[in-house]
Amino acid sequence: MNFSQQLIDWYVVNKRQLPWRDTHNPYFIWLSEVILQQTRVKQGLPYYESFVKTFPTVEDLAAAPQDQVLKLWQGLGYYSRARNLQTAAMQIVDNNSKFPDNYKDLLDLKGVGDYTAAAIASFAYNEAVPVVDGNVYRVLSRIYGIATPINVPVGIKEFKKLASQLLNRQDPATHNQAIMEFGALQCTPKNPDCTTCPFQKDCVAFNENRIPELPQKLKKTKVKSLFHHYLVVQTPSNKTILRQRDNSSIWAGLFEFPYINANGAMLSSEVTEHEVFKELVGGSRFRESVYNQEPIIHKLSHRKIHAYFWIVEVEQEMEEAITLSTAIEKPVHVLMERFMQEYWQIK
Repeated sequence: MNFSQQLIDWYVVNKRQLPWRDTHNPYFIWLSEVILQQTRVKQGLPYYESFVKTFPTVEDLAAAPQDQVLKLWQGLGYYSRARNLQTAAMQIVDNNSKFPDNYKDLLDLKGVGDYTAAAIASFAYNEAVPVVDGNVYRVLSRIYGIATPINVPVGIKEFKKLASQLLNRQDPATHNQAIMEFGALQCTPKNPDCTTCPFQKDCVAFNENRIPELPQKLKKTKVKSLFHHYLVVQTPSNKTILRQRDNSSIWAGLFEFPYINANGAMLSSEVTEHEVFKELVGGSRFRESVYNQEPIIHKLSHRKIHAYFWIVEVEQEMEEAITLSTAIEKPVHVLMERFMQEYWQIK
């Protein structure tokens, strides 16, 4: 079979109209690829449009305050993507604003790995390099019946070699867009549309009834549970306290309420006797109550956070406290955003 031609024929008929497909601007293509990592197109599209409007050039992104970048990113998760995006923008500006124009040089940008470099190189410059993302792994593993795990070095190497062999070197940009779109729309993780698939006759997974088992992945690292007891200060003038995370965590640079890291649920007396609580409240008179008896659960790749929120009403103003209007302007992670929306009806 002529894999690439069949793929492109399908793509011409079925592709979605997306703004980053109507440009060869490497900056816009790069923005779209970073935003769409770990994010579906429907969710990512408004973020892409906001970034392009707010930061129309790489110079605008490089010069922006980090808080503004993180605030605009709020809700997408994996905030290291946003921080790396801005760092890489600064690298480009430092290089006389010359955007790297080939796969090899693109890899020098902060946060740009093999997949992103290949995507930018092929879509912006039509360089003949294969793009291998989750969609591509799924399509190739099923059609060619490959059971090698996709998250181990030998599997990554095998799939990249096959993708390179199949690549249409006269039109790598369209080929790469097509195979990614095919995986997103036709050869989906669950309930793929095999009845109208142009590769049905040649698909090993379809003909051997192996679709549910492909692609293969080695089991992930065991998820660790964390218990965070957030202290929501309320002063007489309805101010609160947020603190910025340092650069050593996945939520680096984001703001949140002070919290106690515990081994599970806590009694009120345990909270008020904890050193974090005492450091926060000091000698102020207070009244505390728990907002949620059952924790709010937030799952990360290797972490499961059980979040409790304690309302701490103090009887005097605190120097560190800020107004709610200031608080909502700060970039916060999803747990803070959910609480603010529920408790203060902040949208």
